[in-house]
Amino acid sequence: MGEERTGREMDREMGREMGREMGRERDGRPHGHNAALGSYGERLAERHLAGLGMVVLDRNWRCDIGELDLVLRDGEVLVACEVKTRTSLDYGSPHEAVTAEKLGRLRRLAVRWLLEHDLRCPDVRVDVVGVLRPRRGPSVVEHVAGVG
Repeated sequence: MGEERTGREMDREMGREMGREMGRERDGRPHGHNAALGSYGERLAERHLAGLGMVVLDRNWRCDIGELDLVLRDGEVLVACEVKTRTSLDYGSPHEAVTAEKLGRLRRLAVRWLLEHDLRCPDVRVDVVGVLRPRRGPSVVEHVAGVG
């Protein structure tokens, strides 16, 4: 029940953010819709993972080879987390958008993050959080640990 309430609160917040955007994209969606949707999914994923006991170390960390949505610590394990948010399953689940190529890049980014922060970690893991934000009803968060 707490998860659903959290999703509803975040849904309302996202609606307010998206309502402030001006103009429309060619497909009729509000300008900035994808950015707002992605930001919403990342916040919901962060809250979900923190609720599982993970510690957030970094958000939207970037370097010349890409970006990590979330960097977390799960016990002694460094977790590089990719968050994918969708409004429907018309083009597949959020998890299906994470290709083998993307997983390889996420692994390289996790190593780079450790190097740039001068940290050592006994284990590194890549997780994916899929957020489905349907037009009606609460958002659904699905966390898959250790995909890469």
